[in-house]
Amino acid sequence: MPKILLVEDNEMNRDMLSRRLERKGYAVIFAIDGEEAVMRAASDAPDLVLMDIGLPGIDGCEATRRIRDNPANAGLPIIALTAHAMSVDEARARDAGCNDFDTKPIDLPRLLGKIEALLPSAG
Repeated sequence: MPKILLVEDNEMNRDMLSRRLERKGYAVIFAIDGEEAVMRAASDAPDLVLMDIGLPGIDGCEATRRIRDNPANAGLPIIALTAHAMSVDEARARDAGCNDFDTKPIDLPRLLGKIEALLPSAG
């Protein structure tokens, strides 16, 4: 069962998305801010990270950079999630090291397609 680290500070968003992912066969672990995301990525060996960009403290882009600084996470797929859908937002997330980008509100079939593309053995 692939393990997804869901980094989301909004409890309602975290609860809704995690339940939907679990129904699709994913194990979901959580981080509620960027610092916890960096720590959990190192300690819990997720198969993929869903990274909210608008986090308190260090934002999702900085958390992604810090995750990428750990050589053990060089190949870890990270999908940025944000309510900001401008092309500059996507470019900023990709420059930070995100493999893909998706917008909120979440379109689950579209997001699952992106997850499955980054985890070919999943789904």
